[in-house]
Amino acid sequence: MYQIEYIETFNNLDEENRNFHVFIIDPAVIDDVFKNVVEKVKYIDYIIPSPLLLKSLYSKEIIESSGVHCFIYFQENDTFITIYNEKNFIYTKSINYSFLQMHERFCELHGEMIEYEDFINFLKNEDLKTTESVYKTDVIRLYKEIFTNINDILTYVKRALDINKIDCIYIDSQLASVTKLDEISEVELSIKSNNFNFDYGFEKSENNIDHLHSLMHLYTTLSEKERYECNFTTYHRPPKFIKRESGRAILLSAAALVLAFLYPATYWTLTYAQSLQYKLLEEEYKNVHNIKVTREATIKSREAEKEKVSKLLAQEEQEYIEKKNTLIKIHDVKVNYPMKAGLIYTFTKDLNRYDVRLESAFYTESNKYNKDDKTKELKLKLVSSNDKKITDLIKYLTKIYEGKFYFWIDEISYEEKTKLYFGELKVNLL
Repeated sequence: MYQIEYIETFNNLDEENRNFHVFIIDPAVIDDVFKNVVEKVKYIDYIIPSPLLLKSLYSKEIIESSGVHCFIYFQENDTFITIYNEKNFIYTKSINYSFLQMHERFCELHGEMIEYEDFINFLKNEDLKTTESVYKTDVIRLYKEIFTNINDILTYVKRALDINKIDCIYIDSQLASVTKLDEISEVELSIKSNNFNFDYGFEKSENNIDHLHSLMHLYTTLSEKERYECNFTTYHRPPKFIKRESGRAILLSAAALVLAFLYPATYWTLTYAQSLQYKLLEEEYKNVHNIKVTREATIKSREAEKEKVSKLLAQEEQEYIEKKNTLIKIHDVKVNYPMKAGLIYTFTKDLNRYDVRLESAFYTESNKYNKDDKTKELKLKLVSSNDKKITDLIKYLTKIYEGKFYFWIDEISYEEKTKLYFGELKVNLL
């Protein structure tokens, strides 16, 4: 029998089908791994796959950027590669390069058996750039082998999951290593790389703390909506005392005894309190009723005054509108009429200059060309014995009144019967 947990993923390209990541474990493995822990603490709230802890980095906005991020973490018993795309888990895989497995492979490359403690001390305390140790060459070969394997995995993942590129790699280990794994990663994989030295928001100490411990702490502080629920624990806390059957029976018995002794005194106390409360409410009702009657009378008086004022305001508004209309008419007669006469007078002198007669004149105002401003237009019907006189007149007017008026004429027609030329000159006031 296996224990199975899962998390659901949402695919925008395939919304009709549901997608899940499934995690399966043998319960015997959990019992074996946590046997010593349970003997001391009795219960464990959460046991989840390590790659899912990385979700807390995004939920707490420790990593704010989106894109495709690869996380690589080396531990004594396991090393895993995990990929998040747009802050969501999409892939994980354990590789055969835990510290124990790395030690075995290193001994093969070195050609002799080296103590595990010596191997770990070299990884922790020696910098591959500067060390003169005899282990240096074989450790470099080991790292190249590891990163070649990682590169093959990333190549497969990009092809299988249709990923264009890995934006960033976060790589680290539970050891406080002098050699910078992120620098090696960036050289070997040609991908921007960083370590796991995130600002978790905890007080820092001199002792090295496994990054997974910090991630687990972050995970327990998140709400259910912000994290992946994938809990394999079988060591649950005992229910609270009041939720146990025995606890409920004890509490019920105690409550029954207390009620048996308190009921008479409680009944008398409540009766007295009710009578006292009734008297207080009766006095308060009298005060409130008097205030209510006074305010109702005040409101009626104010409403009557409001109605009178409203009628007076309506009369004043009507008188204002009538006076306004009268002033508009006076202004129109006073301003526009003299202006029309002045325009005709101005152009008459120019007409006489070029021996052109005026047959009729029309003045109009409209919003035809500009909705926000009226266009003032004067139409002059011209008559002349020679069409050149009309064209010379227009040239003269255009030159003299440039920037003040705009002139144009659609056509100049000739009447055979009268031997005269006719044209309608339009003048726009600028």
